[in-house]
Amino acid sequence: MVRLRFSANRSRRVVVSCFNVVLTSIALLTASPTFAQQALVPDTIARVKQSVVAIGTVQKLRSPQFQFLGTGFAVGDGTLVATNAHVVSKVLAAGADAEMLAIAIPSDSPQKGQIRFVQKVAEDAERDLALLRLSGVPLPALALRDSNAVREGEQYMLTGFPIGTVLGLFAATHRAMISAVTPIAIPPADTRKLDAALIRKLQGGAFPVFQLDATAYPGNSGSPLYDPVTGEVVGILNMVFVKGAKEKALTDPSGISYAIPAKYLESILAKAR
Repeated sequence: MVRLRFSANRSRRVVVSCFNVVLTSIALLTASPTFAQQALVPDTIARVKQSVVAIGTVQKLRSPQFQFLGTGFAVGDGTLVATNAHVVSKVLAAGADAEMLAIAIPSDSPQKGQIRFVQKVAEDAERDLALLRLSGVPLPALALRDSNAVREGEQYMLTGFPIGTVLGLFAATHRAMISAVTPIAIPPADTRKLDAALIRKLQGGAFPVFQLDATAYPGNSGSPLYDPVTGEVVGILNMVFVKGAKEKALTDPSGISYAIPAKYLESILAKAR
């Protein structure tokens, strides 16, 4: 009888131990997504960086030859680069030493950075978006996600060139929380084009953008705003709220930035394909 009672007690202990293991496993599984997601962030950033490029112009006789304008990232089939319309609005110099639109592709070694020429193939000036096409080997493209599902308080990342290529061709990544979904109207870069009809359009043609609780800089224009786990793009950085003179953007950043929802990028992407 003693032996039987011992076996029963032992069996109970085994059952209780197994039950505790199950409960512990459930607790770990319930809590683990947060830690698992955090562990994926470095891999996501490394993957996104392969698609982020510096946009600028090239002149053979200029020093330096590459002049930085803003940030862009590969989309679609990898031969298209998304950026802001204002980034590529510069009138290019003509003549014997013609100025050409180009992208600089970063590398682990600055000496191995690659310059490739591009052409503007689509633009949505009202929403400050543009698409550039490059020939040759495509870049790894970033997927776009439904930006209508973005909610205030969600956390995202942005990767770009916050101060251009001053410190070398190295992309930097920042966290960005959606602080508000707010309407905005973007005026043209040339204020001389502001006639009465355009002013009325601006007053009534506002569309929703993402206001970000993020410290970004003018060089970040065109940076992808993406999910830190999947790398899917929900927006494209459009502008930074600058306090005072533009030169103060580096010494006194406001921490307020804006991004254009990805759904508008999808519209011009469909036309460019």
